[in-house]
Amino acid sequence: MKQTEFLNVVLPFQDKLYRLAKRLLVSREEAEDATQEILLKLWSKNESMGKYKNVEAFAMTMTKNFCLDRLKSKQAGNLKLVHSNYSDENTSLQKQLEAEDSVSWMERIMEDLPEQQKMILQLRDVEQYEFEEICELLDMKPTAVRVALSRARKTVREELIKKHNYGIG
Repeated sequence: MKQTEFLNVVLPFQDKLYRLAKRLLVSREEAEDATQEILLKLWSKNESMGKYKNVEAFAMTMTKNFCLDRLKSKQAGNLKLVHSNYSDENTSLQKQLEAEDSVSWMERIMEDLPEQQKMILQLRDVEQYEFEEICELLDMKPTAVRVALSRARKTVREELIKKHNYGIG
């Protein structure tokens, strides 16, 4: 596979790889490094890439495994907690602060979810993957994915309601 073919295949889902890495690793810098590593690994496999039925699913699985390995490694203690800022120049300062606060709370709540629920919620609600794709990516049965997604959404909803009703705790 030539470089242009490779780029045509990989570039459409490069952002998804980054967002999954960011969700798992939290730090923007770590997610960027992880994405670069995965792209390098994919390039090293470019000769055999044609045999994969779904290159995007393969790359997402590689990203998930790489990030989980990174979190388990000794380097995990060095990961920085850097949250990206939400900004929209067309909103008032008050609305922008409220939006940043909401995004921040969502990120914090998602970080506390079990890894599997966190990944499923990211893939389904953020990346808009179909259930079949998530089942394939995570090697899970559809019922298990739906249950985990339901539990993750319920936890997020309850935590947001708790924060809204009782303030920051």
